[in-house]
Amino acid sequence: MSRQAADVALHAARRARVLQALGPNAVMVLTAAPEPRIGRDVELRYQPDADLYYLTGYVEPDAVAVLAPGRTEAPFTLFVRPRDPEAELWTGPRGGPDAAKDLFGADEAYPIGELPHRLPPILAAADTVYFRLGTGRDDVEALVRKSIIQAQRGRQREGRGPRTLVDPGAILDDMRLIKDEHEIALLREAARISAEAFREAARLIRPGAGEWELEAALDAGFRRRGATGPAFPTIVGAGTNATVLHYTDNAAPLEAGQLVLLDAGARYRMYCGDITRTFPVSGAFTPAQRDVYDAVLAAHDAALALVRPGNTIEQVHEAALRTALAALIDLGVLRGTVDELLEKKEEYHPFLPHRTSHWLGLDVHDVGDYKTAGEPRRLEPGMVLTVEPGIYLPATHEAVPTALRGTGIRIEDDVLVTPSGHEVLTAALPSAAVEVEALLRG
Repeated sequence: MSRQAADVALHAARRARVLQALGPNAVMVLTAAPEPRIGRDVELRYQPDADLYYLTGYVEPDAVAVLAPGRTEAPFTLFVRPRDPEAELWTGPRGGPDAAKDLFGADEAYPIGELPHRLPPILAAADTVYFRLGTGRDDVEALVRKSIIQAQRGRQREGRGPRTLVDPGAILDDMRLIKDEHEIALLREAARISAEAFREAARLIRPGAGEWELEAALDAGFRRRGATGPAFPTIVGAGTNATVLHYTDNAAPLEAGQLVLLDAGARYRMYCGDITRTFPVSGAFTPAQRDVYDAVLAAHDAALALVRPGNTIEQVHEAALRTALAALIDLGVLRGTVDELLEKKEEYHPFLPHRTSHWLGLDVHDVGDYKTAGEPRRLEPGMVLTVEPGIYLPATHEAVPTALRGTGIRIEDDVLVTPSGHEVLTAALPSAAVEVEALLRG
């Protein structure tokens, strides 16, 4: 079977699960993400909506997918951009409605301009509409709202019409949270590409280099190995910039004695890698830097040890948090016991401001609730998450030893939950201090 045929079958199987979950009286409407632009007419590289892609494989802008199990002859409809030779001259070929049917398995396909008169009767026949508000597709959102209001007004006499609006995540989030073998293979490849690009970029770390040079090296390394580019804006933070969690200016030179934090990942066939490593710019950690680095690595390893089926994601976080708190007590940054400090988030938050994990998949911060029925979610085979503790010592905080002020250290790996425990997808990139120093020597 060709890759195209295999992908069509995969998406069809996912749609079948959703159609069954919807039942005959519900409709799901999914919209493609809006096209990003700068100024009046400059298009940025387009990133498809993850939910729509997950169920259809469709990657062109403007598309709307409609899943309506009650329409037994055509439960899957795609509304897409029509062919347009003049537009295609500027931005490339379009598939149009014919390709939506022939290549993507739509039962019916229409130009997107027909959505306003074809969608309302589909919605009017449903009791429940699954549609996400606030996606940026204001045109479709206004149409859905208007259609629901009109259908509700006639429900008393017609005996049908939508009563409930539900976020599609109520069905899709749990599906996407548990990765199938196809997804796991793509995540492994994204992780491999990410790790290799990190190894390559590490050789450029030296006093006088620019944060921007490392960003360029990482992004080029992703593309050279077959990725479409970075999964998110690459972070390269030297010195105090590493204490800014999502620093992306990447505009400062590296200085001797600093640490530089690299947080980046490749996007491969829509799936994301996400790695963080922290390097000594001069080639070796100072004793004070090494103490903090080893503390972060210990928190990382403590959290990783608890990634297995049946444990909760809260247990993973608490293992990292306890280890990091103990280190901050030893450094004299915090006072008291670990148990006492766990009840005083306001005291440790400046140094430990983020959680230890997030889900990973089609989105770098992938879908899935971290609590269910008010309780921390238990890990299951097929989940993929990051393990990324960090310690950040602000330059202006008087409790921080002078030698460590302005230090930010984070270590992040991508981890698959397996039936017997876990697999570190990014294990090819070492994290121990001596190994990190060795990477700098090539």
